[in-house]
Amino acid sequence: LGICLTVEVKVELTLLEKEKETDVMSPNGKASPFSDGRPNGAPGHCSDEDSTPALRSHHKPHDYVEASVCHVKDLENGQMREVDLGSGRALLIKEHGEFSAIGHKCPHYGAPLVKGVLSKGHVRCPWHGACFNISTGDIEDFPGLDSLPTFQVTILSYGDSTNALQSQKRTKVMTKCSAVVNANTGFSHVLIIGAGPAGLVCAETLRQEGFTDRIVMCTMDKHQPYDRAKLSKSLESTAEHLRLRSMEFFQNHDIELLTEKEIASVDVRSKTVTFRDGLKMEYRKLFIATGSKPKPLNYKGKDVENVFYLRTPEDANNIARLVNNKNAVIVGTSFIGMEVAAALTDKAHSVSVIGIESVPFRKVLGEKVGKAIMKMFETNRVKFYMLNEVSEMRGQHGQLKEVVLKSGKVLRADVCVIGTGSIPATSFLKQSGIHMDSKGFITVSKMMQTNVDGIFAGGDIAMFPLSLRSNKKVNVPHWQMAHMHGRVAALNMMGRIVEIKTVPYFWAAMFGKSIRYAGHGEGFDDVVIQGDLDELKFVAFYTKSEEVVAVASMNYDPIVSRVAEVFGSGKGIKKRDVE
Repeated sequence: LGICLTVEVKVELTLLEKEKETDVMSPNGKASPFSDGRPNGAPGHCSDEDSTPALRSHHKPHDYVEASVCHVKDLENGQMREVDLGSGRALLIKEHGEFSAIGHKCPHYGAPLVKGVLSKGHVRCPWHGACFNISTGDIEDFPGLDSLPTFQVTILSYGDSTNALQSQKRTKVMTKCSAVVNANTGFSHVLIIGAGPAGLVCAETLRQEGFTDRIVMCTMDKHQPYDRAKLSKSLESTAEHLRLRSMEFFQNHDIELLTEKEIASVDVRSKTVTFRDGLKMEYRKLFIATGSKPKPLNYKGKDVENVFYLRTPEDANNIARLVNNKNAVIVGTSFIGMEVAAALTDKAHSVSVIGIESVPFRKVLGEKVGKAIMKMFETNRVKFYMLNEVSEMRGQHGQLKEVVLKSGKVLRADVCVIGTGSIPATSFLKQSGIHMDSKGFITVSKMMQTNVDGIFAGGDIAMFPLSLRSNKKVNVPHWQMAHMHGRVAALNMMGRIVEIKTVPYFWAAMFGKSIRYAGHGEGFDDVVIQGDLDELKFVAFYTKSEEVVAVASMNYDPIVSRVAEVFGSGKGIKKRDVE
């Protein structure tokens, strides 16, 4: 009966995704739901029916390293450990007596997954809540686009791929378009309006799931998809630095990207989209993910220069360039506005923030947490003018010089950033017949489908049923949520019946500290705070009646991911449990 103490664990590389031929047709073996009536005169040509999966191994026995990492008894059930293989690290996991190994860093922003939450076959990132299957490495909840490399665990020996150890991420294998399509053809089997995370994940999911028809994605932006959430945190970043996928990626996976394309109207009867430049495109399925646009602010002096709504990398770069040793004013205490204020403190001569509430984030985080964050800003030389609004922007020779408040206070200002919230960019749909509420949000089902068959919507513009709040229709404009909207919409386009069940998760970064938040706290009536607000090390539980509906933390990882894991499992947390 062997001696267990001398048994060592070895991780041997099994990059299953890379063993597949890159142009494998249909991983699910299903025919395309779009295979009827090809406009190019080749019925069935684009269908998965004609294709046979061609799986071929690409083993490279020389592409591995060996290292002894631990004894089998070194890990308890439910434990994770980073292990060093010389050329890189991996995350070794033991759950229910079984070992598995995956990449050790979250491919989103590089968080150490060993500090995350392990539960029921997946690990949740401690920073932003992304989930990865510990057996396949596949991303199961967002944010992020890529999955993790996986390594097969065996006993007594250990092997790994040096490339996977270095990159710590893996892009799922994707099909290609099998249609013969001219770029000028005015028809796309799937047309995606918007190139943010919802639109991009929708396109990628279709290809990952074996969709071989034409996909066209269009955006008003002149840039290919980029990480807009970073704009307010890193004002000097260019679109190139922030890009989510390279142009080569889109070409390799037959995802056509049209930039600087604004939609004029959608005709749901003829299934046609008309662009401002006159181009018309028919579709079989449509995904609308146009995001939001800044809420307009009424004030005198709108012709004055150096007043910005932060929307593009160029806006961010201009703010950073103009603010050096100058006076900056931020209008609005949204998360974007406050992140910009924090980013400017080491560049500007002065930073002033104007807000209509008594403290920042009061509606979302509550009075006490809002005051603690406000104090952190004041310690970093930010001056607040709360319970106030802008009356006028005054300029000299066309350049901003002063911001006048309705209270009569006049602030010196060379640069102003307006962050007073946003509204859905859906005005082009007013006559379409697609149902929207009075504010312009598109109402969708659990499958992300609108009231019109074949038309789906997601991202900031969607009002969707949130399972966490008894399927109440809500709008959750989070970066993470948009990813999931895109995936759910894509799966339902392909005929899978998949309902959205993710837990909302967002974060904000200011002065090197991060606020993490999970759940949906709208309408909370009490806050239970643990830790020390003055030291900015706390966790706040937001309750409604006797139920915890959301949690926020600072310097308390991975508590928010743990709560998200509980919510995601369908369990509730009672107020008395956290008290």
